[in-house]
Amino acid sequence: MTLRLPDPRMERVLLTESQIDAVVGELADQVAADYSGRDPVLVTVLRGGLFFLSDLCRRIDLPLTVDFMAVTSYGPGAAGSVRITKDLDDPVEGRDVLVVEDIIDTGLTLNYLLRVLRQRRPASLAVCTLLDKDVRRLVDLPIVYRGFSVPDRFLVGYGLDLEGQWRELPYVATLKDEIWERG
Repeated sequence: MTLRLPDPRMERVLLTESQIDAVVGELADQVAADYSGRDPVLVTVLRGGLFFLSDLCRRIDLPLTVDFMAVTSYGPGAAGSVRITKDLDDPVEGRDVLVVEDIIDTGLTLNYLLRVLRQRRPASLAVCTLLDKDVRRLVDLPIVYRGFSVPDRFLVGYGLDLEGQWRELPYVATLKDEIWERG
């Protein structure tokens, strides 16, 4: 069955709901095995990471807590400055922290967040990402859990958006070239 896309600016479904669900389950099993006997705190960056975090944490068979950060990037290009607009509610000193990302591309914002979190002296600090756009990576990151390697395309759905649209889609779709190249 071919999935009908809700907007003509979309090109195709890259990852189906069932593909995402299967990988989320595999990642949850890996995290549960690696953190057995501990109670990690899962941290995500709002807004996009909320969807992956929600599905992932419900499938990890461990006691855990979740917390949220929000950031804004400003300045020229991806190398601009990053500012935290919503910080964690709880301290992470001595805790096992797993940063849960929807997508990582250049890694600059995540690298900044990891530096901030390291200063708070967690017991451990690791990264779990659903989507890895490693072709754009500019910094080395401690990605322990990786779902899918994705092409250098503008993606929407499952938390990813274009100007606030399409986060709610249960799949990940690519946008047509003429749309994403100017955005």
